[in-house]
Amino acid sequence: MPPYVPPPDDARAALLDAMRFDANGLVTAIAQDAATGEVLMLAWMNREAAAETLATGRVCYWSRSRAALWRKGETSGQAQRLVEMRLDCDGDAVLLLVEQDGVACHTGRRSCFFTAIRDGAVTTIAEPLADPAVLYGRPGA
Repeated sequence: MPPYVPPPDDARAALLDAMRFDANGLVTAIAQDAATGEVLMLAWMNREAAAETLATGRVCYWSRSRAALWRKGETSGQAQRLVEMRLDCDGDAVLLLVEQDGVACHTGRRSCFFTAIRDGAVTTIAEPLADPAVLYGRPGA
């Protein structure tokens, strides 16, 4: 895919103004592989994270557990590059079409959506592709 080109300032501002952030200042963000359509993960963005993502093309989220901006891949190297940001009809969720380096899930799996009911039982449908301890430099990550 061609390199990310940030939209003009007025277009970025208009998209950010159309977002309906919740009482905590957050909007749901769904990351989807731009090439395959695979849903990779769900996270949260505040206005600053969404603005940074649109400005730089490197996906940035809001970490609720750390109460800080979280640039995907800053610890693990498994970064996401924005291809396109889409806003849903209500303005309360964004779809991020991304190019994913490596795995998206902190468990070492390509996608965070790896649990399903199969043959009447809850089943893990995808095994880790990377060791989380290696990705994050600590055991049990």
